[in-house]
Amino acid sequence: MSLLGTGILKGLGVTLRHFINTYAEDLKYLINKSAAPQPRPLRRQSPKNKGLVTVEYPKERLPLPENFRYVPFLVLDTEKQEEKCTSCGICAKVCPPQCIWIVRTEDPVTKRPIPQPKEFYIDTTICMNCGYCAEFCPFDAIKMDHDYELSYYPEEQPHMRLVHDKAKLLKPDTYHASIHPLDWQRELADRAAEEAKKKAAAEAKAKAEAAKPAPSAQQPPASAA
Repeated sequence: MSLLGTGILKGLGVTLRHFINTYAEDLKYLINKSAAPQPRPLRRQSPKNKGLVTVEYPKERLPLPENFRYVPFLVLDTEKQEEKCTSCGICAKVCPPQCIWIVRTEDPVTKRPIPQPKEFYIDTTICMNCGYCAEFCPFDAIKMDHDYELSYYPEEQPHMRLVHDKAKLLKPDTYHASIHPLDWQRELADRAAEEAKKKAAAEAKAKAEAAKPAPSAQQPPASAA
């Protein structure tokens, strides 16, 4: 029967069915999108979809999961208006490709180190986006970014470089909260627990000081007869 062209007709039927289902799915998607009470992320690719589904990038973008990892960035504490990084160097030590360089700030008079990075560099050409730096940072000062569009034209954008310095890496904690909401809530909970622990310790110390007996007044020595 295949010699009579039935195989070709069967293949064309599959193509036609996918073609029709594509427009049917597009119409269903537009109706659901217009009927939604609030904007929702575009998520069209799934095993349940029928037809040919293509995300029209960059007009359409699939939502990124919170644990998506790309080039790290430094966190700026907007409440204190200071960098969280203390230039301890742990991130540079645990980095497998050794793409992080840190220069610590020094006091101009005493030459002692100040817990603040003077320079901070990440070479994005060798960064493997493993997330070790963010995982091992004891101060939650470095996080993994979601910005994966790092290509540029050198002649049109000379300020763009693939070796990011501190000015390019530093971003406010509000940005961190927007892309890592669960991680941000964990940090707030840890901070509240630490403050409650310090407050309880201070209250316990104050009670212990109040419970101590007052020292008795010393009697003056008796004068010799």
